[in-house]
Amino acid sequence: MLQHLLEAGLRQTMTRLVRPMLSPSIPVSLQRTLIAQAYRSSVPPKATRFSSDSLAGVPVTRCQNGKSTRGVILYLHGGGYIIGSSTTHRGLTGHLAKASGCEIITPDYRLAPEHPFPAALEDAEAVYCALLAEGHSPKHIAVAGDSAGGGLTIALAMKLRDSGQELPSSLTVFSPWVDLTQSNLYKPEREPVLQARWTEKAARLYAADNALTTPYISPVYGDLAKLPPLLIQVGSEEILLNDAERLAQTANRDDVDVRLEVYNSLWHVFQVHAGQLERSTSALEAAGTHIKSRLTD
Repeated sequence: MLQHLLEAGLRQTMTRLVRPMLSPSIPVSLQRTLIAQAYRSSVPPKATRFSSDSLAGVPVTRCQNGKSTRGVILYLHGGGYIIGSSTTHRGLTGHLAKASGCEIITPDYRLAPEHPFPAALEDAEAVYCALLAEGHSPKHIAVAGDSAGGGLTIALAMKLRDSGQELPSSLTVFSPWVDLTQSNLYKPEREPVLQARWTEKAARLYAADNALTTPYISPVYGDLAKLPPLLIQVGSEEILLNDAERLAQTANRDDVDVRLEVYNSLWHVFQVHAGQLERSTSALEAAGTHIKSRLTD
């Protein structure tokens, strides 16, 4: 009963507080400030440590929970490629660090409109290559991300494959945004977080003069063959439900080991409520299990 009430309360908070911030009428600079404040309610677990670093010239936040780490997760934060940061996602990455036993590296990749495509992808690739240069084996590296960061996770894996580089051990995406054309958005009865007009504007700002169907921008239009094992988590109350399902279908088409988990009555990137909402915590535990099971010696 308490969890049911908490879920209802969180849904109302997202609807009344976060969703209005994600309006195309609000300047991007102000959205960045507002969302940074809203994410302060997403709290990492105890014994989580954060430190600032730089890899390949890209600012990153390192995150560990507990004393030991089994591997490294390159985590790509969401925010429509225009907002968000390693700081806004400390709650989520802290709980994922605890669930996986891995160190988490979250880059502050360049954002649009100041830095449109391919800046984010270039930064993600540079950090991945820097991890390899540090001595991390690809078998000990996983890549994960939420929303736009989920799409960027898939695009990064495609780019690494296409350039002949060694691939990470697994991919994990939460509410991935993988079709910026918005041609197949889901229409839920309620959507507590996203506005289609906002994601449409974000897509234009990120893609700039590039076609929205460019596979590195919208991975569902690309070839996913030979990508690492993929876990997809999505809520049933979000306009990106179809993105997640189509990504799973495309992965199946291309013989990728893929698992799709749909969480009924939950919303966009509900994992940010880990530590409060039991289903969010359980989702990250499932993600941690997926990641740990793919790390090899």
